[in-house]
Amino acid sequence: MSKTDCLSAFRVVLSHTSHPGNIGSTARAMKTMGITRLYLVNPKEFPSPVATSLASSADDVLQSAIVVESLAEALAGTTVQVAMTARRRELVQPLGTPRQLAPELLAEARGGGEVALVFGTEMSGLTIEEVRQCNRLVTIPTNPDYSSLNLSQAVQVLTYELFSCLSDDVSHLEEHPKYASHEHVELFLEHLESTLLTIGFLKPYAPKRLMPRLRRLFQRTRLEQEEVDILRGILRATLEYDRNAEQKPSSQRDHSR
Repeated sequence: MSKTDCLSAFRVVLSHTSHPGNIGSTARAMKTMGITRLYLVNPKEFPSPVATSLASSADDVLQSAIVVESLAEALAGTTVQVAMTARRRELVQPLGTPRQLAPELLAEARGGGEVALVFGTEMSGLTIEEVRQCNRLVTIPTNPDYSSLNLSQAVQVLTYELFSCLSDDVSHLEEHPKYASHEHVELFLEHLESTLLTIGFLKPYAPKRLMPRLRRLFQRTRLEQEEVDILRGILRATLEYDRNAEQKPSSQRDHSR
């Protein structure tokens, strides 16, 4: 069983959404965090091509969305209802941030409960009557001088906190390069030394500490095989250019200096 299986117990409820684009953006925000159950209470316009466009390949979330006439219908069967609010409004339900509430909500889901994440209209949020139908309140900490969040942004923040509690592993995004072997690095350093001698940058009678310094420079970095191949390609091109320059008739050489 996957660690994120319990997310199937969550539903996002949007009440009286006025712009279909916010429904599409919400679907996208949900799917990126593994939540796919969307309930819409009396949306002004749905379905809508605008919603589909902004869903950005989260069309399946829109297609399976359940449209109902009341919040009570959307909350049917849930054991925890979380109202997103930016105001305390003299309500008695426990208030917390998404990060504070996430462990409790996930524990509820793992225990077989159903959790609704409830969001109101873009302009005024949830009504007091809607909030009273929920048993938890959540608010997103924001800059007190400017606390305006788009509906889908609020959904993204809350669902992210849930998902990150379950999995913050991003190792699948890491590259796993093929590192150069010791012998390939040594062949490169030999190639480098011979090239520097050929072009006159390294003086055989006074080598001093140039090659040890260059060796230390390249050994500080764990070279990948592809990087070694690129560097040796540059060395080959350098020698080829030098040979071509020597073979030019004297009349074609640059005498500008």
